Amino acid sequence: MKAIFIPAKWKGSYDAKKIELDKMPKKIGIVSTAQFLGKTTEEIMAYLENNGKKTFIDKMKQANAGQLLGCDQGAAIKIQDKVDAYLYIGSGEFHPLGVGMKTDKEVFTFNPVTSQFGKLDRERIKKYLRQKEAAKAKFLNADRVGLMVSLKRGQFSYKQAVELKEKLERKGKEAFIFVFDTLDASEMMNFPFIEFWVNTACPRIADDPDKSRIVDMAEIKELV
Repeated sequence: MKAIFIPAKWKGSYDAKKIELDKMPKKIGIVSTAQFLGKTTEEIMAYLENNGKKTFIDKMKQANAGQLLGCDQGAAIKIQDKVDAYLYIGSGEFHPLGVGMKTDKEVFTFNPVTSQFGKLDRERIKKYLRQKEAAKAKFLNADRVGLMVSLKRGQFSYKQAVELKEKLERKGKEAFIFVFDTLDASEMMNFPFIEFWVNTACPRIADDPDKSRIVDMAEIKELV
């Protein structure tokens, strides 16, 4: 089945005055997701600039400046030496958590859909990092490991998965390769013999709290 991707931009209204300017430093990096880039982001940047803030926005791999993906925080990393903090324009904590972990800077959030302003709790970042270290320990103790391979363009790492499987087997572990298009955490329950999972696809899959017992391939390379 052929997939056709159609860009969709959010066109709702919001109250920029809900952004608590006095809580943010002067130099602000702007990051967002695809649906809020363009008109919404530009308007919010103009509002910040008109109220004494200096905004920065850039890109690395993505087509649009400021655009984040679960596996790519390059837009934030590119400007980290220029800014004191970031303003994430969007919903949820998944993307701002990635920015906080990659840059170790404060991340403020503004959701245009609800006009809700907030600040990412740095303790959440510390908790995620502790969880990652705990996951590495569990991986080392696992005898049967599942290697997750995505068919999505840009995430397909079958060759690396085969190489990792061979390394694990040389260390006495049993390794199984699982290929999928879209990961459904409930499907993992169908393989109870797998003690731990290694993700070779989007590096942020393991950060999703709905998916337990997963570690990113890059994080265990030095362990095998």
